[in-house]
Parts: sequence; structure tokens; C-alpha cells
Amino acid sequence: MSAVGTGRLTGKVAIVTGSSSGMGEAIARRFAAEGAGVVVNSARSARAGERVAGELSDAVYVQADLADAGAADALVSAALDRWGRLDVVVNNAGISPRLPHPHLSELTDDLWELVLGVNLIGPWRLIRAAEPHLRAHGGGAVVNITSAAGIRATENNTAIPYHLSKSGLNHLTVLMANVLGPQVRVNALAPGGIETPMWPKDSAALRASVSARTILARPGLPDEVADVCLFLATATYVTGQVLAVDGGLTVKVLRDVTARTAV
Repeated sequence: MSAVGTGRLTGKVAIVTGSSSGMGEAIARRFAAEGAGVVVNSARSARAGERVAGELSDAVYVQADLADAGAADALVSAALDRWGRLDVVVNNAGISPRLPHPHLSELTDDLWELVLGVNLIGPWRLIRAAEPHLRAHGGGAVVNITSAAGIRATENNTAIPYHLSKSGLNHLTVLMANVLGPQVRVNALAPGGIETPMWPKDSAALRASVSARTILARPGLPDEVADVCLFLATATYVTGQVLAVDGGLTVKVLRDVTARTAV
């Protein structure tokens, strides 16, 4: 492959799922800036994905829905066909339907299967398909993008299957770290309150809500998630960890509960 520069990922190849916008796009751009060849992916936004790939120094775009059984093989094949190797997998693609928790009658089997298929089974399939190639050169890495909602249950309107899928992905991270080590490191990054293009155009209320619930009193940015993802992809003595990137959201919840019960 033709890598550019002498960055921390020069000579490496990464798959970043769900990378046509938001956090995934920021991660793909950061990895490319550090010298990696990048497989950019989205399920539907082909034009956006092709744009991102076209703006990177060395990248290819693959449209694939992680809920489909063949998506993992298609992504791995794209990396091998283009560069002949695979070093990093970032499982970022996800779906988060909005549904208040008490609306149990609306939690259909189809919704459960869709959310778990994209958020949990899809990452598992990609790790399985990538495993021999991540092992091949040593120093392979997997970074699973989970959620603060997978660390601690919240009262927001993200459907219950989303919370369960992300907590499951956190647990899968620890299990895979044990299974794939020492050749491959597996870690998770759990964002909370990150301002992405998915936010509503008039997001003042949402921004205020996130700010009130975090110690750092503001939403996070996709580039801040990309910083931590790069760290986990290159930190050679870190594995089996779930790192919250949430401005202190989960800790502030604990602190507020402690303050109320101590009175």
C-alpha cells in the first residue's frame, strides 16, 4: 500500500464502519491523517461515503449494512483486495431508534432484531471475519464504539434494545480481548452526549440538557471521540477496557445519586 507521512498508523489498514458522517467520519479522517489506508462504510449514505473516501489520502468506500450476514466479509475483502492486509477494525455503525422506555408494546420483535443485528451481531461478525488478518502481522486492534448508555441505564428516549445492545457490546469487548490476545487488542469507547449531524437543527435544548448532565458542562465533539479512538488503536499495552468519553456524564449521575441519598 502507499501510505502517506510518518503517522502512528503509517503502513496500517483500518475498517471504520458507519463512517460517512459524525463520529465515524471523524475517526476515518483521523486515521487517514495518521497514515492509514481506510475502508469507509455506510449502510445507505453512499454519496456521503464516497465523498469522505474521495477526500482521504488512501481510502475505498464500501456500502454494506452491518445487519446483513455478508457485510463483514465484504468489508474485509475490500481491505485485502486494496492493500493486502488488515490491522484495525472500528465497529462504529449503529442504530438508535427513539422510543420512551414505558412504551413496551412498541418494542416489536422486528425492532429488537434490527437493533441487535446492527449494534451487536454485526460487530461480532466483523471481528470474526477479521480475526485471522488482524493476527497475521501482530499488533492488530479492535475498537468497539459503544455508549455511555451501555455503562449505566439512563432515562432518555433511546429504545431499550439500544441500551442492551451497547452493554452487550461492552461485554463482548472483554470476552474478545481474552480470546484474541496477545496478538490482537480489543477495547471499547463509550461516548455520551456527542454533538453530531444526527442532532436536530434547533439543538439548543438538547445542548443545554447534555451540558446540565455532564461534569464538563458541554457536549462532546466527534473529533474528541476520534482522539480517543486513535489512542485505543495504537496503545500497545491496553486491552479489554471500556473507556467512557462522556464529559463525566456517568460519573455525575453517580455523584448526584450519592448526594441525594447522603442527606
